Amino acid sequence: MNKELRERAIFTKMPLMDFILKRIRDLESQTGVKRTIFAACPNSLSVIRAALKSAKRCNAPIKFATTLNQVDIDGGYTGLTPSEFVKTIRLHARSLNVTSPVIIAIDHGGPWLKDVHNRERWTYSKTMSAVKESFEAAIEAGYDLIHVDPTLDITLTDGKNISIDMVAERTIDLIVHAEKFRLKNNYPRISYEVGTEEVHGGLADIDIFKQFLELLKQGLKQKGMDDVWPCFVVGKVGTDLHTTTFDPTVARQLTKIAKSYGSLIKGHYSDYVTNPEAYPESGMGAANIGPEFTEMEYDALIELEQLQQMLLLEGKVAKPVEMKKTLWESVVKSGRWQKWLHADENSDDFYANNYERQKWLIKTGCRYIWEAPEVVANRTRLYQNISIQGIDPATIVESSIESAMDRYFYKFNLVGLNSLL
Repeated sequence: MNKELRERAIFTKMPLMDFILKRIRDLESQTGVKRTIFAACPNSLSVIRAALKSAKRCNAPIKFATTLNQVDIDGGYTGLTPSEFVKTIRLHARSLNVTSPVIIAIDHGGPWLKDVHNRERWTYSKTMSAVKESFEAAIEAGYDLIHVDPTLDITLTDGKNISIDMVAERTIDLIVHAEKFRLKNNYPRISYEVGTEEVHGGLADIDIFKQFLELLKQGLKQKGMDDVWPCFVVGKVGTDLHTTTFDPTVARQLTKIAKSYGSLIKGHYSDYVTNPEAYPESGMGAANIGPEFTEMEYDALIELEQLQQMLLLEGKVAKPVEMKKTLWESVVKSGRWQKWLHADENSDDFYANNYERQKWLIKTGCRYIWEAPEVVANRTRLYQNISIQGIDPATIVESSIESAMDRYFYKFNLVGLNSLL
C-alpha cells in the first residue's frame, strides 16, 4: 500500500504527506471523522520496530520525525546517516511485513538546533551550511518531509529573541535551497513543516503567528515558489517538555488561522498528554511523541533485569548483568543530562540533584546512549540471559512501547485508515 499511495501521490503531483492529508480531509467531509497523524520520534531501533508493528496492527500510516541530533551525516546518536536510517526502516518494515504508509521526516532542522552546533558556538554561516547539507542528504535518501525551524539564534544577547522577520527570511532561505536541490536532481516532491513550539521562536503569540505565515507566503511567491507551501505549522498548544495538558481552545484558534493559508497545526511534546482525543476534535493535523517511548524502553529493560534476578535465584543464569547501573553510569558519563537541567540545578555533580529529577534525567537521557558500546554489550548479554530460557526479551521491550503507541493510534482516530485511503 505504501508503494501504491506513493505512485498516486506522484500522479497527482503531490508529496506523499500532503496527499494523505488531502485524503483525510476528503474522508472527513464524507464521514465527519477528524483524524490526527501520529509521528514517532525514532530514537532507537526498538522504537522503530514498535512503531512499525503498532502501525501494522492498527492498519494506519506512521510518521517518523527524527532530529539532526539523532540521524545526520555524522551518524547522530543513533549511529545512522539519513540513507542508513531510511534503509533500516525499509528493511524492518519488510521483515515485519508492514505495508502501512511510512512517512520519514526531519524534525527541527535549523541553525544551532543540533547540539554540537550550539555547544561549540558555530558561526551562523557554518551552522546554516551544515543544515543545508543535512537537508540535501535527507532528500537524497528519500525523506518525505522536512521541518524547517530557524527559530534559534545564539548570537543574540541581552535575552533578545530572534525577530519574526528573520525567522521568515531564514525559513524561506532553507526551503528554497531544499527545493532547488530537489529539482536539480529530479527527486520526488517533499512536504514541509515550519515553526516551533518553543518560546524563543515567538510563534506562541497569535498576531506574530499570522505575521509569520503572511511573510512566508509573500517570500515564497517572490522566489517563484507559489506551489510550495508547508502542510504543517507547529503551534504552541499547551504541551511542552514538562506539561501534559493539551489546550483545545488555543488549538482551534491556530487551526482556523493555519487553515486559511492551507496548512494544519502540528503539536510537539505530546508525550503522556492527558487528553489525546482532543487533538482530532480540535482539528490538529499531527502530533509528535518521543521521550515517552524512551522511558518505556528504559522501564522494560529494568523489568528484564528483575526477571533475570528471578532466574538467577532459580539457578538459571550464570552471570547476571547490571543493566540499570550501566544505563545510569552511561547517561551521567555522556553529560547530555546537563542540557535538560533547570537553572537552579547542579550541572557539576549529577548526584547532587533531587533523586526524582535524577530519575527523570536518566530516563529521558537514555535516548543518547542506546548505542554506547557498554550499553550495547550489556544489553546483548541481558537478552542472552533471558532468551536462553525460551523468553523473547526484544518482544517484551517492543511490546511495552507498542502499548503506548496503540493509545495514540486509537485516540487520533487512525485505526483502519489504510483501508480508507
